[in-house]
Amino acid sequence: MKTNTLDAGILRKCFIAGAKKLDLNKAYINELNVFPVPDGDTGTNMSMTVMAAARALSELRDYDMETVAKTMSSGSLRGARGNSGVIMSQLIRGFCKTVGNSKTIDSLLLASAVNKAVETAYKAVMKPKEGTILTVARSISDKASEIAPVTDDICELVREALESGKEALKMTPELLPVLKEAGVVDSGGQGLIVFLEGALAALSGEDTDTDISVYQDADETGGHDTEGRTRNRISTDDIKFGYCTELIVNLKEPLDADRIAGFKRYLESIGDSIVCVSDDEMIKVHVHTNHPGLVFEKGLEIGESLSHMKVDNMREEHEETLIKNASKIAAMEKLNEENKPAKKEPKKPSAFIAVCSGKGFESIFEELGVSYVIEGGQTMNPSTEDMLKAVEEVNAEDVYILPNNKNIILAAEQAARINKDVRIHVVPTKTVPQGIAAVIAFNEGDTPEANLEAMSEAISAIKTGELTYAVRNTVIDGMEIREGDIMGIGDRGILSVGQILNDTAADMLDKMIDEDSSMVTIYAGEGIDDESAGLLADRISEKHPDIETEVERGEQPVYYYIISVE
Repeated sequence: MKTNTLDAGILRKCFIAGAKKLDLNKAYINELNVFPVPDGDTGTNMSMTVMAAARALSELRDYDMETVAKTMSSGSLRGARGNSGVIMSQLIRGFCKTVGNSKTIDSLLLASAVNKAVETAYKAVMKPKEGTILTVARSISDKASEIAPVTDDICELVREALESGKEALKMTPELLPVLKEAGVVDSGGQGLIVFLEGALAALSGEDTDTDISVYQDADETGGHDTEGRTRNRISTDDIKFGYCTELIVNLKEPLDADRIAGFKRYLESIGDSIVCVSDDEMIKVHVHTNHPGLVFEKGLEIGESLSHMKVDNMREEHEETLIKNASKIAAMEKLNEENKPAKKEPKKPSAFIAVCSGKGFESIFEELGVSYVIEGGQTMNPSTEDMLKAVEEVNAEDVYILPNNKNIILAAEQAARINKDVRIHVVPTKTVPQGIAAVIAFNEGDTPEANLEAMSEAISAIKTGELTYAVRNTVIDGMEIREGDIMGIGDRGILSVGQILNDTAADMLDKMIDEDSSMVTIYAGEGIDDESAGLLADRISEKHPDIETEVERGEQPVYYYIISVE
């Protein structure tokens, strides 16, 4: 089937098909993560990123190329999770920047858009690595640029570019030794290939189904329930504002901070439970009100058009929602009520947002003065949208985000770029112990610059070790690992492998502790009793009597122990 041009409808169909195929193959992509730990999530992160945009696209009824491009870009941008998801969102963003002002896409424009996609993604990564999704994307771009001048058949262009990407994917183990040793290709690159295979199937007429209603929402796959957070466990008679109202205000030009602030004040005057985030092209609004029409009218006053309008009668849906989400609502309600500032109070000078998994870690951060804890980390990376909502909630002039996982840093940085109303500082913590050290190092009386320097020093003094189990056989760092083995993972790789938990932990610590070490903190996971953790602490104290050793309850999933050495 020969196709010379793409219109908005075809682009929409191709994106949805790509997202569906990626979602169907996310488990396989997860398994390609180099480390055979039970939290491999590249496929999940990429799927949730593109499915956020795909759902928004599926709701469009009247659209042109500009609307489709903006929906693809904004949906993936705000839904982005993990490094792979953020990079995918940047690929989409660069592509959409190029095609957004056109009525149709021909082969030359398509090649140019793919080139812009790759350029944008490379710029988003501070230290790009070859042998990753970026390498695969660049190979696709190079091939598209090569053949676009000699063919007007878009199907042929995409097919050949995709084949070039597959060849580049096969070569990723040669560029990254860790992939070769583990016997896998790059998981992010594989995810991109799967997405494009789905898009090509739709382009060539093999996949014509654009229905995604059967696909799970993020909160159903272990993500964060954004709707449930706003619904209180109260009688329907006590609901002050009865309509949950959502919309996107599409902007003709960027609004200044004063106009956006005025819009927020208006929303506060007619409702509550407000989330209002913006970038240069749109404002996303969530509000509970008794007058949804007034919200829409105000949106039209400040914007060019409205989209994704949704109104739910919370009184009718309340009981059903409570039954379905009872435990989730209770947990998030408690957290939000504790951290939520009074609406009309002046902003606090500063506030911390931390990401972690485990009730113990949540309590530790709250005791240290962290204003908002986002549940996630090793087993579920929060989205850029989750970060933006947290920033709104803490109501501070300077907001410090502690990702506490290397795979969350890019999403946090993306949130900082989107929200220009607040000074957001992303502290590049890669582990929860680093996050704890950073908070302790903070001094309210110092400038942000001084605090960031102090936190950076504190982070550098922390070594982190994590104990978990292998989910498959592999070889990493010269170590043969079998499914079910206990692994001790340090900051730079696997330090120990064994069959007995405390023996493996002790072996790992022997490699972490040096003459400068003065303290070891053992954070026990949700399946570890105090006696076992205490025996490990005693063992460390006996072997290293000059080192102070303590045990805390982290209650984290997946990892038996998370241990810091400082």
